[in-house]
Amino acid sequence: MARTEISTDIPVMYFDTDAAGVVHNIVYLRFIEVARTQLAIQMGMSFEEIARTQVHPVVTRTEIDYKRPAMLGDTVRVSGRISEWSGIRFWCEFQIIRPRDEALLVTCRQALALVKMPEGRPVRLPAGFPESFSLSGDR
Repeated sequence: MARTEISTDIPVMYFDTDAAGVVHNIVYLRFIEVARTQLAIQMGMSFEEIARTQVHPVVTRTEIDYKRPAMLGDTVRVSGRISEWSGIRFWCEFQIIRPRDEALLVTCRQALALVKMPEGRPVRLPAGFPESFSLSGDR
């Protein structure tokens, strides 16, 4: 798998669902957050690196389509990748499927920007993004 792609399995827990055992719509964004965080770490954006550089990935837009529900007891597979980038913004695309029947549950697209804190100033994407990504520019 490329450095700019991720796939992770997440079990649906009781607290993810309503009384009928259906996953709440907002929970899918948490599932996506898990995958996006793992993707960032895989690309070199560890929590330690973010703390050191004070450059944070910030979600600026989310587009999500709910196709089918996940249920209590399911395991979902969240796959994501960097799909577009230029200047200060990049896009990640995600799919959530249920592996046991390969049902497509959710598609999502998110725009992100790198922001220098505490100034709140956008940062240009470093040279080589996304394949040779580095927050400090020294890789």
